[in-house]
Order: sequence, then structure tokens, then C-alpha cells
Amino acid sequence: MIAVVGLVLGVVAGLVLQPTVPVVLQPYLPIAVVAALDALFGGFRAMLDGMFDDQVFLVSFLSNVVVAAFIVFLGDQLGVGAQLSTAVVVVLGIRIFSNAAAIRRHLFKA
Repeated sequence: MIAVVGLVLGVVAGLVLQPTVPVVLQPYLPIAVVAALDALFGGFRAMLDGMFDDQVFLVSFLSNVVVAAFIVFLGDQLGVGAQLSTAVVVVLGIRIFSNAAAIRRHLFKA
């Protein structure tokens, strides 16, 4: 419940304050958001399965964001940043849809 309240407060604060992202960090923001969504859907799925652990969720959330940002950084250094960004989005997108399907099956039994 605390995580949901924190998420709602973060979204509202972002909408109200409209923070600007430094130019050097802008390529990493979409990847970080997708990685965070992956952890969020995974945590929700784990909660529905009765296996949610807040420490696992926190480590998953942070490690997903850091690893995804590192892959994009590595791609930028190698000159293939766009391709690696696309690869990260595809992989995390597949995981998000997989978790969304499991959540749907759990909630709607369909």
C-alpha cells in the first residue's frame, strides 16, 4: 500500500512540478521508465501470486533501472545506442506484457 501511495504521489508531483531532465540524461529516461514499469508489473504479479517481498521488489526495481541505463550507456559509447535502446525496450516490453497477461489471468480468470 505504501508503494502505491508513493507511486501516486510521484506521478502527481511530476505532473505538477514538471521537472526538466538534463540533456545528458534524456536518452536514459525512457529506458529507466520502461525498466521501472517492468519492476512494477512484476511486483504486482508477485503480490497477486502471494509471493511479494518488498526487499526483492526494491532490488529488482533498482537493478532493472541501473542495468538498462548501463546498456544504453554502453551502446552510446560503442556508437550503437539507438539499437541497444531498442533492444532493451523490446526485452522489457515482452516482460511487461507477460506480467500483464499473468495479472489479467489472475484477476479475470481469462
